[in-house]
Amino acid sequence: MLHKTLTLCIVACATMTAMAKDSSQHAGDASVSAQNAALEKNTDGKGFGPQSPRDLGIRKGSNQRSFAAAPAYQQMNLCNIHFHKNAEHKGGEFTALAKDDHGHGAYNGYKFSGKLSAGESKPLDAQVCTGKHGGLQVGDTIELHYVHSTAQVVPGPSLGACLNDNLSNPQLRVEAQVFVLVNDPEAADFSALTKVGQVNGYHQALNIPKTTGKPVRYAGSTTGPAYNEKGSPLQVSWSVRPRVMKVHAESVGEWCKDNNFKEDHAHGVRNLVINEKLLSNIR
Repeated sequence: MLHKTLTLCIVACATMTAMAKDSSQHAGDASVSAQNAALEKNTDGKGFGPQSPRDLGIRKGSNQRSFAAAPAYQQMNLCNIHFHKNAEHKGGEFTALAKDDHGHGAYNGYKFSGKLSAGESKPLDAQVCTGKHGGLQVGDTIELHYVHSTAQVVPGPSLGACLNDNLSNPQLRVEAQVFVLVNDPEAADFSALTKVGQVNGYHQALNIPKTTGKPVRYAGSTTGPAYNEKGSPLQVSWSVRPRVMKVHAESVGEWCKDNNFKEDHAHGVRNLVINEKLLSNIR
Protein backbone atom coordinates (compact mmCIF):
# COMPACT_ATOMS: atom_id res chain seq x y z
CA MET A 1 0.00 0.00 0.00
CA LEU A 2 2.87 2.36 0.81
CA HIS A 3 4.43 1.69 -2.56
CA LYS A 4 1.15 2.29 -4.35
CA THR A 5 0.63 5.57 -2.49
CA LEU A 6 4.16 6.75 -3.25
CA THR A 7 3.78 5.81 -6.90
CA LEU A 8 0.55 7.75 -7.20
CA CYS A 9 2.19 10.76 -5.55
CA ILE A 10 5.12 10.67 -7.90
CA VAL A 11 3.10 10.15 -11.04
CA ALA A 12 0.45 12.72 -10.13
CA CYS A 13 2.49 15.41 -8.44
CA ALA A 14 6.05 15.37 -9.63
CA THR A 15 7.82 17.36 -12.28
CA MET A 16 6.76 15.52 -15.40
CA THR A 17 3.02 15.78 -14.68
CA ALA A 18 3.10 19.28 -13.28
CA MET A 19 2.59 20.93 -16.67
CA ALA A 20 -1.18 20.49 -16.35
CA LYS A 21 -1.05 23.00 -13.53
CA ASP A 22 1.27 25.49 -15.25
CA SER A 23 -1.66 27.57 -16.47
CA SER A 24 -2.62 28.34 -12.88
CA GLN A 25 0.66 30.14 -12.23
CA HIS A 26 0.92 33.90 -12.65
CA ALA A 27 3.87 35.96 -13.84
CA GLY A 28 5.18 38.94 -11.94
CA ASP A 29 7.05 39.59 -8.73
CA ALA A 30 3.84 40.21 -6.76
CA SER A 31 2.46 36.80 -7.70
CA VAL A 32 5.73 35.07 -6.89
CA SER A 33 5.77 36.77 -3.50
CA ALA A 34 2.20 35.63 -2.87
CA GLN A 35 3.11 32.07 -3.88
CA ASN A 36 6.15 32.14 -1.60
CA ALA A 37 3.94 33.29 1.27
CA ALA A 38 1.49 30.46 0.53
CA LEU A 39 4.37 27.98 0.43
CA GLU A 40 5.58 29.11 3.84
CA LYS A 41 2.07 28.90 5.30
CA ASN A 42 1.38 25.47 3.81
CA THR A 43 4.68 23.96 4.98
CA ASP A 44 5.13 25.61 8.38
CA GLY A 45 5.38 22.96 11.07
CA LYS A 46 4.39 20.17 8.66
CA GLY A 47 7.74 18.37 8.70
CA PHE A 48 8.67 18.81 5.04
CA GLY A 49 12.27 18.09 4.14
CA PRO A 50 14.57 20.45 2.22
CA GLN A 51 13.17 21.75 -1.05
CA SER A 52 14.42 22.56 -4.55
CA PRO A 53 15.34 24.56 -6.62
CA ARG A 54 17.60 27.07 -4.89
CA ASP A 55 20.20 29.78 -5.39
CA LEU A 56 23.41 27.76 -5.49
CA GLY A 57 25.41 30.74 -4.26
CA ILE A 58 23.54 30.72 -0.94
CA ARG A 59 24.84 27.79 1.06
CA LYS A 60 22.96 28.42 4.28
CA GLY A 61 19.87 26.45 5.20
CA SER A 62 18.23 25.45 8.47
CA ASN A 63 15.95 22.57 7.49
CA GLN A 64 16.42 19.81 10.06
CA ARG A 65 14.95 16.92 8.05
CA SER A 66 18.17 15.20 7.03
CA PHE A 67 18.48 12.08 4.87
CA ALA A 68 21.39 10.03 3.63
CA ALA A 69 22.85 11.20 0.35
CA ALA A 70 22.15 8.89 -2.57
CA PRO A 71 25.10 6.96 -4.02
CA ALA A 72 27.09 8.30 -6.95
CA TYR A 73 25.01 8.13 -10.10
CA GLN A 74 27.38 5.49 -11.52
CA GLN A 75 26.06 3.15 -8.79
CA MET A 76 22.39 3.82 -9.57
CA ASN A 77 20.08 3.20 -12.50
CA LEU A 78 19.18 6.06 -14.80
CA CYS A 79 15.38 6.08 -14.78
CA ASN A 80 14.29 9.27 -16.55
CA ILE A 81 15.52 12.24 -18.58
CA HIS A 82 13.52 15.46 -19.00
CA PHE A 83 14.18 19.19 -19.19
CA HIS A 84 12.71 22.53 -18.15
CA LYS A 85 12.57 25.77 -20.13
CA ASN A 86 14.96 28.11 -18.31
CA ALA A 87 17.09 26.97 -15.42
CA GLU A 88 15.18 26.17 -12.26
CA HIS A 89 18.32 26.77 -10.21
CA LYS A 90 20.19 30.07 -10.04
CA GLY A 91 23.97 30.20 -10.03
CA GLY A 92 27.13 29.82 -12.07
CA GLU A 93 26.50 30.99 -15.64
CA PHE A 94 22.69 31.06 -15.31
CA THR A 95 21.81 34.10 -13.21
CA ALA A 96 19.80 36.26 -15.64
CA LEU A 97 16.19 36.37 -14.46
CA ALA A 98 13.76 35.12 -17.10
CA LYS A 99 10.35 36.74 -17.42
CA ASP A 100 7.44 34.72 -18.68
CA ASP A 101 6.24 36.09 -22.03
CA HIS A 102 2.76 34.57 -22.05
CA GLY A 103 1.33 35.73 -18.73
CA HIS A 104 0.90 32.27 -17.20
CA GLY A 105 4.23 32.08 -15.33
CA ALA A 106 5.11 28.54 -16.41
CA TYR A 107 8.46 29.57 -17.84
CA ASN A 108 10.03 31.84 -15.26
CA GLY A 109 13.44 30.82 -13.93
CA TYR A 110 16.93 31.81 -15.02
CA LYS A 111 18.71 32.16 -18.34
CA PHE A 112 22.28 31.91 -19.59
CA SER A 113 24.03 35.09 -18.43
CA GLY A 114 26.73 35.01 -21.12
CA LYS A 115 26.70 36.17 -24.75
CA LEU A 116 26.38 34.30 -28.03
CA SER A 117 27.99 35.17 -31.35
CA ALA A 118 25.93 36.50 -34.24
CA GLY A 119 26.09 33.12 -35.96
CA GLU A 120 25.09 31.21 -32.86
CA SER A 121 22.16 33.59 -32.33
CA LYS A 122 20.57 33.20 -35.78
CA PRO A 123 16.97 32.07 -35.13
CA LEU A 124 15.58 28.84 -36.54
CA ASP A 125 12.78 29.09 -39.08
CA ALA A 126 10.37 27.74 -36.46
CA GLN A 127 10.33 26.87 -32.78
CA VAL A 128 11.11 23.33 -31.71
CA CYS A 129 9.63 21.18 -28.92
CA THR A 130 6.36 23.12 -28.98
CA GLY A 131 3.80 22.57 -26.24
CA LYS A 132 0.82 24.20 -24.60
CA HIS A 133 2.78 27.34 -23.74
CA GLY A 134 4.98 27.63 -26.82
CA GLY A 135 8.31 26.09 -27.78
CA LEU A 136 12.04 26.63 -27.86
CA GLN A 137 14.13 28.91 -30.04
CA VAL A 138 17.80 29.74 -30.42
CA GLY A 139 19.01 31.62 -27.34
CA ASP A 140 16.69 29.80 -24.95
CA THR A 141 18.07 28.13 -21.83
CA ILE A 142 17.05 24.68 -20.62
CA GLU A 143 17.90 22.70 -17.49
CA LEU A 144 18.24 18.98 -18.17
CA HIS A 145 17.62 16.48 -15.38
CA TYR A 146 19.20 13.02 -15.49
CA VAL A 147 17.17 11.22 -12.80
CA HIS A 148 18.64 8.13 -11.10
CA SER A 149 17.18 5.55 -8.72
CA THR A 150 18.54 2.81 -6.46
CA ALA A 151 15.59 0.64 -7.54
CA GLN A 152 16.06 -2.08 -10.14
CA VAL A 153 14.39 -0.23 -13.00
CA VAL A 154 14.88 0.62 -16.66
CA PRO A 155 14.78 4.14 -18.14
CA GLY A 156 11.29 5.29 -19.08
CA PRO A 157 8.65 8.03 -19.06
CA SER A 158 7.88 10.06 -15.89
CA LEU A 159 9.21 9.65 -12.38
CA GLY A 160 7.08 6.54 -12.10
CA ALA A 161 9.91 4.81 -14.00
CA CYS A 162 12.10 5.32 -10.92
CA LEU A 163 10.10 2.81 -8.82
CA ASN A 164 9.39 -0.88 -8.90
CA ASP A 165 7.13 -3.16 -6.87
CA ASN A 166 9.98 -4.53 -4.77
CA LEU A 167 11.40 -1.26 -3.41
CA SER A 168 8.94 1.28 -2.04
CA ASN A 169 11.43 3.96 -0.98
CA PRO A 170 14.36 4.12 -3.42
CA GLN A 171 16.98 6.82 -3.12
CA LEU A 172 16.83 9.38 -5.92
CA ARG A 173 19.59 11.47 -7.44
CA VAL A 174 19.38 14.15 -10.13
CA GLU A 175 22.42 15.12 -12.16
CA ALA A 176 21.51 18.54 -13.59
CA GLN A 177 23.07 20.35 -16.55
CA VAL A 178 22.04 23.72 -17.98
CA PHE A 179 22.25 24.28 -21.75
CA VAL A 180 21.77 27.25 -24.07
CA LEU A 181 20.37 26.54 -27.54
CA VAL A 182 22.52 27.82 -30.42
CA ASN A 183 22.37 27.70 -34.21
CA ASP A 184 25.62 25.80 -34.67
CA PRO A 185 25.93 22.22 -35.97
CA GLU A 186 29.34 22.06 -34.27
CA ALA A 187 27.80 22.56 -30.83
CA ALA A 188 26.87 19.61 -28.61
CA ASP A 189 24.35 17.14 -30.03
CA PHE A 190 21.35 16.52 -27.78
CA SER A 191 20.88 12.94 -28.91
CA ALA A 192 24.45 12.15 -27.88
CA LEU A 193 23.95 13.90 -24.52
CA THR A 194 20.93 11.69 -23.82
CA LYS A 195 22.32 8.41 -25.17
CA VAL A 196 21.57 5.52 -22.81
CA GLY A 197 23.40 2.24 -22.27
CA GLN A 198 24.58 -0.15 -19.57
CA VAL A 199 27.81 0.29 -17.61
CA ASN A 200 28.84 -2.26 -14.96
CA GLY A 201 25.29 -3.56 -14.84
CA TYR A 202 23.62 -0.15 -14.35
CA HIS A 203 21.50 1.81 -16.83
CA GLN A 204 23.38 5.03 -17.49
CA ALA A 205 23.30 8.21 -19.53
CA LEU A 206 26.60 7.66 -21.31
CA ASN A 207 27.51 11.28 -22.00
CA ILE A 208 26.68 13.37 -18.94
CA PRO A 209 28.91 16.45 -19.36
CA LYS A 210 32.17 16.36 -17.42
CA THR A 211 33.61 19.72 -18.51
CA THR A 212 31.08 22.13 -17.00
CA GLY A 213 32.56 22.57 -13.53
CA LYS A 214 32.42 20.81 -10.20
CA PRO A 215 28.76 20.09 -9.39
CA VAL A 216 27.14 21.79 -6.41
CA ARG A 217 25.72 18.96 -4.31
CA TYR A 218 22.89 19.40 -1.85
CA ALA A 219 19.83 17.70 -0.33
CA GLY A 220 16.52 18.78 -1.84
CA SER A 221 13.29 17.61 -3.45
CA THR A 222 11.47 17.20 -6.75
CA THR A 223 10.63 20.43 -8.57
CA GLY A 224 8.13 21.87 -11.06
CA PRO A 225 5.46 24.61 -10.71
CA ALA A 226 2.99 22.23 -9.05
CA TYR A 227 5.00 22.88 -5.89
CA ASN A 228 4.98 26.69 -5.96
CA GLU A 229 2.52 26.77 -3.07
CA LYS A 230 3.04 23.39 -1.41
CA GLY A 231 5.98 21.27 -0.33
CA SER A 232 7.33 18.32 -2.27
CA PRO A 233 7.35 15.17 -0.11
CA LEU A 234 10.12 13.41 -2.06
CA GLN A 235 13.81 13.44 -1.10
CA VAL A 236 16.37 14.01 -3.84
CA SER A 237 20.16 14.28 -3.81
CA TRP A 238 21.13 17.00 -6.30
CA SER A 239 24.30 17.63 -8.32
CA VAL A 240 24.06 20.84 -10.38
CA ARG A 241 26.86 21.84 -12.72
CA PRO A 242 27.70 25.58 -12.66
CA ARG A 243 28.78 26.13 -16.27
CA VAL A 244 26.44 26.24 -19.26
CA MET A 245 27.02 24.06 -22.33
CA LYS A 246 26.00 25.13 -25.83
CA VAL A 247 23.75 22.65 -27.65
CA HIS A 248 22.63 22.67 -31.28
CA ALA A 249 18.99 23.80 -31.23
CA GLU A 250 17.92 21.56 -34.13
CA SER A 251 19.22 18.48 -32.30
CA VAL A 252 16.98 19.31 -29.34
CA GLY A 253 14.03 19.52 -31.71
CA GLU A 254 14.84 16.15 -33.26
CA TRP A 255 15.02 14.54 -29.80
CA CYS A 256 11.59 15.91 -28.91
CA LYS A 257 10.16 14.15 -31.95
CA ASP A 258 11.36 10.70 -30.87
CA ASN A 259 12.79 9.58 -27.52
CA ASN A 260 12.26 6.73 -25.07
CA PHE A 261 10.99 9.09 -22.36
CA LYS A 262 8.02 10.39 -24.37
CA GLU A 263 9.17 13.96 -23.81
CA ASP A 264 8.05 16.38 -26.51
CA HIS A 265 8.19 19.81 -24.83
CA ALA A 266 9.91 21.69 -22.02
CA HIS A 267 8.44 21.58 -18.53
CA GLY A 268 7.75 24.64 -16.41
CA VAL A 269 9.85 25.73 -13.46
CA ARG A 270 9.20 25.97 -9.75
CA ASN A 271 9.86 29.32 -8.09
CA LEU A 272 13.25 29.58 -6.44
CA VAL A 273 12.89 28.39 -2.84
CA ILE A 274 14.20 31.21 -0.62
CA ASN A 275 12.80 30.32 2.81
CA GLU A 276 15.83 29.22 4.87
CA LYS A 277 13.61 26.81 6.82
CA LEU A 278 12.99 24.92 3.57
CA LEU A 279 16.64 24.71 2.52
CA SER A 280 19.39 22.31 3.49
CA ASN A 281 22.82 23.55 4.50
CA ILE A 282 25.39 23.12 1.71
CA ARG A 283 28.67 21.99 3.23
